[in-house]
Amino acid sequence: MTDDNGLKAIFFEIRPMLLRLLIARLGNQDDAEDTLQDMWLRIDQLAVGPIGQPAGFLYRVAANLATDRRIATTRRSARDTAWLDVQSLAAELPDAERVLIAREQLNAVERAMADMPDRMRIALRMFRFEEQSQRAIAETLGISVSGVEKLLQRAYRQIHEACEIFSAGDDDRRRLGDEGKPNRGQ
Repeated sequence: MTDDNGLKAIFFEIRPMLLRLLIARLGNQDDAEDTLQDMWLRIDQLAVGPIGQPAGFLYRVAANLATDRRIATTRRSARDTAWLDVQSLAAELPDAERVLIAREQLNAVERAMADMPDRMRIALRMFRFEEQSQRAIAETLGISVSGVEKLLQRAYRQIHEACEIFSAGDDDRRRLGDEGKPNRGQ
């Protein structure tokens, strides 16, 4: 068994092997180094008792962080692609139409937020508008950080669902039928 200082010593001892694992999982040295740095920060803040198999624990932490990083990269890529799609569509629309669509989207988001339970709406406002940390929100609402994360996920899902009507119309505008009207499954 090892304590917190022993865990750090073992981290430095097996660091090259952890780096190789992360390079294999993430595909490049830079992401692997960043993940290893994140891992060190987590280990430095870790307040657990003795660990029976510290090397195995460190490998599991590295593997989990690599998985989290891959998921975040995939989501970021999808979000960036969606953003570029919206921007290319917006460039095709006349200014007045863009303004009208933006107003409708804003109204949809405001309606979605008005329909949210109080805690969810408060958590979303504190996080997005007041730029407070999830930990600060958890303390204010008297819930766990995990609870705040779940509230935010549900809030984003509701907003996304409220705005889906706008993205559904994008496909119709892009595919014109024979007469210049949207092709609606002819």
